[in-house]
Amino acid sequence: MARYFNGKEIELLVPVGTFDIFKEVIQSACDAVYFGGPVLNMRMMRKGYNLSHEEIVEALAIAHGLGKKVYVTVNNLFSEEDVEEAREYLRFLDQAGPDALIVQDMAVLELIREMGLTVPIHASVMMNVHNLEMIYALRDLGVSRVVTSREMDLQTAKLLGQQSGMELEYFIHGDMCSVHGANCYFSSQVFGMSSNRGKCMKPCRWDYRIKKDGFVFPTEYPLAVKDMFMYEHLPELIQSGITSFKIEGRMHDKDFVVMLANSYGEAIDRYIEDPIGFDRTVDSKILHKNRKRDFSTAYAFGKPGLTNINRRYEGTGKFYSTGKVFSTPTAERELSEERVMELRERLSVEKRPTTAKPELAVRVNNMNQARVALELGVEHLYLSGDVFEPDRPFTKRDVEELGLIKGQTKLYLGLPRMMMELDFDQYDQLLGGGRLPIDGLLVTNLGAIRRYKSSGYPLVGDANLNIYNGLSAGLYAGLGLSRLTVSPEMTLEHFASFTSRSQLPLEVIVHGTPALMYMDHDLFENTEVMEPIGQEDNRYVSNDVLVLMTDKGENPVYRDQHGRCHLLFAKELCYLPMLDEMTAIGISCYRIEGSTYSEEQLREVIRTYQHKIKGTDDKEDLLGGMKPVYAGYTLGSLQFN
Repeated sequence: MARYFNGKEIELLVPVGTFDIFKEVIQSACDAVYFGGPVLNMRMMRKGYNLSHEEIVEALAIAHGLGKKVYVTVNNLFSEEDVEEAREYLRFLDQAGPDALIVQDMAVLELIREMGLTVPIHASVMMNVHNLEMIYALRDLGVSRVVTSREMDLQTAKLLGQQSGMELEYFIHGDMCSVHGANCYFSSQVFGMSSNRGKCMKPCRWDYRIKKDGFVFPTEYPLAVKDMFMYEHLPELIQSGITSFKIEGRMHDKDFVVMLANSYGEAIDRYIEDPIGFDRTVDSKILHKNRKRDFSTAYAFGKPGLTNINRRYEGTGKFYSTGKVFSTPTAERELSEERVMELRERLSVEKRPTTAKPELAVRVNNMNQARVALELGVEHLYLSGDVFEPDRPFTKRDVEELGLIKGQTKLYLGLPRMMMELDFDQYDQLLGGGRLPIDGLLVTNLGAIRRYKSSGYPLVGDANLNIYNGLSAGLYAGLGLSRLTVSPEMTLEHFASFTSRSQLPLEVIVHGTPALMYMDHDLFENTEVMEPIGQEDNRYVSNDVLVLMTDKGENPVYRDQHGRCHLLFAKELCYLPMLDEMTAIGISCYRIEGSTYSEEQLREVIRTYQHKIKGTDDKEDLLGGMKPVYAGYTLGSLQFN
């Protein structure tokens, strides 16, 4: 079965949760289905869902007999143990013959190359593909289709598709995240349940209040977005050149998915048959009546703002079938002496001979912080590419000034986490206009690695590359990284096994308030259009900082120069008590996230870590006499097994 409009194929792709659901859905008006197998996919939370090996084989036979396609999701991040399991699973899938695998972890690409497999590969939405260079890089690695970033508008998708020639897949209906794909670490840091490994506890659907400037705003669920609904915009989807129209919902029941598939499939057929006389609204009432949340076109036609936030009951973190909640507001765990001792003991088992003295890196948000870091002689200084307001981005003159006074410190220009074509134009001009006095680039996405690997500047991989295993690290080494930052979601068990297999020098974020969520959704808009319902000062940060508040704590939110929001830890990450053990297992660089500190606060943190690294720490307590600036200290995801 295939659909064509002006000679271009259009595919309606629908989700399947179980084999019983598959048998009904495959008979609907879809062109293709996608589902997960028993392991290594992003829907591992619900018992009884996903297909067995035997069911996968049977499903493929049924679908192909009907002329329809099947894509299997192998789309979570792999631990070292998962890599070994993946070898056998991928070999089985290659023999079974699905039409493609949908993948997130770069290790899958490396395994397929290493094992000589031939199964086609599609890049998952969790790869957060958002620029042309990323598409080119994935094409070079053998990917044949890209699922675009959820925040991509149709005009951008059209441009990238035309310029790259790559097949693009676009979500047209269902549950969306408010956070950029693979850039949400809240669940892993609070519960040890990684959203990038299929175990998200949905902190985006907690009941929050927003505080700013001493006022409380009635925001309820400010991160809980509406469902995507593009039924009435199929002509625009087709005109944009999207190949595959994807419906979300592998956890939905049979009748609901069949209803969606038939409504969308029938509408596509009507448009192909008579585009001029096409009625956009034939099944709109049915779809609205059976919706799980309210509807939005999300980012398809531009940034949606607060109109994208859901106000219905299902917008909270509740299961549809039982009414039970995914999770309730939960505080970040406090660093405890007992847990620290346990972690130190377990890390010491992995000790390896090393003579290299670890180095200290600091990321800063402004020139005053940069001068403090240089004054104290840190080995690596990162100038943030996402500068928090009210500070402004580092200018060329700033970089040149720091270059004159940096001494032995290596100076790096950080790139924005999200880079659009305009960003590449700007950095091309900056980096191509004569040699800057920098020692490298801190790169944040696969496209930037491809673009600047021949620039003459060494490349350091930032944490949001989500490098979780040695195979993935090896692939990035081959692409040009000289050092990489360990995934912030590493649990202790995975951390120890990964460090022994990485081919690259490793950096770990050991202190500060890293971003738990990174989003285009502007939380500050709530304070600009809503009337406050009360007055209350922030507890740990100044009142001009926006915070998301529950009864369990307050998370500060900063907006960068691109208008994107970064939700940070409520507590400060602190690995100071375990530095000796981390050094013993081969960590070569420790990073302080210093962007939110005052100059004096940053000075104290840097000095404390320098004393610890040099072995001159004469304080008896675990934290070297250092006192938390915010709500306390936490070990983040490393405290979980």
